[in-house]
Amino acid sequence: MTFSLTSHRPLHPVLMSLVLALWLSTVGNAPLWMAMLGLPESNTPRAWLGVAGFGLVLLAATVAFLSLVVWPRWRKPVGLVLLVTTAFSSYFMFSYGVVIDPSMLANAVQTDAREVRDLLSWSMLPVFMLGVALPGWWWWKQPVRQIPVKSLLVRQTGLAVLATLVMLVMVWLSFQDLASTMRNHKSLRYMVNPFNTVYATTRLVLGRTAHASQAVQPIGEDATLMGSASDVDKSPLIVLVVGETVRAANVGLAGYARDTTPRLRQLQDRGELVYFSNVSSCGTNTQVSVPCMFSGLGREAYGKTGAQFENLLDVVQRAGLAVLWLDNQSGCKGVCDRVPHAEIRELKDSALCPEGECFDEEMLRVLPERLALLDPVRRARGTVVVMHQMGSHGPAYYKRTPTDFKVFMPECRSNVLQECSGQEIVNAYDNSVRYTDHFLGQTVAWLKEQKRPTALVYVSDHGESLGEKGLYLHGMPHAMAPKEQTSVPMAAWFSQPMLGRLGWDQSCWQGQATQPITHDNLFSSMLTLAQVQTHLYDPQLDVFSACTSAHRQGQAVAGSSGVKGRETQTLPVTVQL
Repeated sequence: MTFSLTSHRPLHPVLMSLVLALWLSTVGNAPLWMAMLGLPESNTPRAWLGVAGFGLVLLAATVAFLSLVVWPRWRKPVGLVLLVTTAFSSYFMFSYGVVIDPSMLANAVQTDAREVRDLLSWSMLPVFMLGVALPGWWWWKQPVRQIPVKSLLVRQTGLAVLATLVMLVMVWLSFQDLASTMRNHKSLRYMVNPFNTVYATTRLVLGRTAHASQAVQPIGEDATLMGSASDVDKSPLIVLVVGETVRAANVGLAGYARDTTPRLRQLQDRGELVYFSNVSSCGTNTQVSVPCMFSGLGREAYGKTGAQFENLLDVVQRAGLAVLWLDNQSGCKGVCDRVPHAEIRELKDSALCPEGECFDEEMLRVLPERLALLDPVRRARGTVVVMHQMGSHGPAYYKRTPTDFKVFMPECRSNVLQECSGQEIVNAYDNSVRYTDHFLGQTVAWLKEQKRPTALVYVSDHGESLGEKGLYLHGMPHAMAPKEQTSVPMAAWFSQPMLGRLGWDQSCWQGQATQPITHDNLFSSMLTLAQVQTHLYDPQLDVFSACTSAHRQGQAVAGSSGVKGRETQTLPVTVQL
């Protein structure tokens, strides 16, 4: 006697679809049901009936969906794809508290092999066996009855219509409770398998198709330099460090109990560095935040536009400056496509790149030689460098820190965060933040050695959840993301020659340091530092506007007292692209 999961008797194709729909809407949506039953308002009999009603809505919707898309020619492959998609999206939702929306899927598509390795673990094996292997085996091996095409068309279409009617009736009967739940807990909308992935994939494909058919539109064609040096030794060098996954809550300069930023604090105590303590990110993942902060559109407009525009680096390069992007992450997300750029892993040094992954200091090691390759004519006018960190990218936070910088112990040594205690996770994360502080301190030390005017601006692309409210990592839709994922650190340092070149006093920016600002402020602020004039500049979004105003007032006073001040140009106030 042998045991078999499948029946030798062929099943009706409609019954096959019903079985798959039942599996997907129940087991395949385990994180959704756990989330709904865990809501504070779900402790009453009426709430339980509401959850059951929503279960019928989801089952009916899944039946209608499968009746329309699952047909004989591609029945088996489509079923397997749905099982794989549902199982692994459920795994990540359950393990890290993330949801599946278009930006999260885009971020996943843009990831590289290093990030994929960090997300793989043996804990995925049971999910694969129970969620894919066993049901997939049944689905693939189970014989299906051959039905005439016309008859099958009528039956599946009829089933789709019937399921849709059932869904509408159930929605109508439970609309008040259902609408209230979805309105108060928006993340539930992105937890409904497989519709979350189908929706996100459709949006991503349509968006990429539209972008591929569009030419990149130029911006800032009027960009010019307000001043220029005669040689490289006198031209400004501005380094913009784009941090990765650092949240303000764990930054020492922001009032965190641990001193995770000792080197930056020394610079701040000497009055050389300003820390902006109230900064919000444009997005909650790299795929959104990095292009958004460089776009000049602002978060609201960037999220709505379907067109492709040039960005800050294009404007600065058009004005005549040299531009360089060094990347130790998963790419620049299109920002550096039209300027000189380099992937650090392709230039790696064995000491700083163990096991194929480089620490951020590798960017500083290769910076001088990469600068030497830039156009000398442009370098004589000035240079803007962007260094895109690996930073605190999770879940394998422990990999981001060299052994010598592991101050907070014991740290989580797993990429499955649920295997570690909350304190071990925080320790590993704080070590990565402290290493970013070291990297920034080393960068400032190198800039101080240069003969030319130099400056450094640091801002993280987004924050991170470390288990608060059951959430890990990042990527929640911005409208519902917790503060841990949107509140980010930002700091700026200037050499004395740079302050002299700009005509600024060290105290002029202090008034802005505690004001609410966002990634929207980066575009105009960097234009000021690079001394690039364009109609795109908006002084209301320039965090250094008080410095330029104070400088102009000082010139006016100097002029009225008979002392001739240096001429400056006022940038027009408009933000239209």
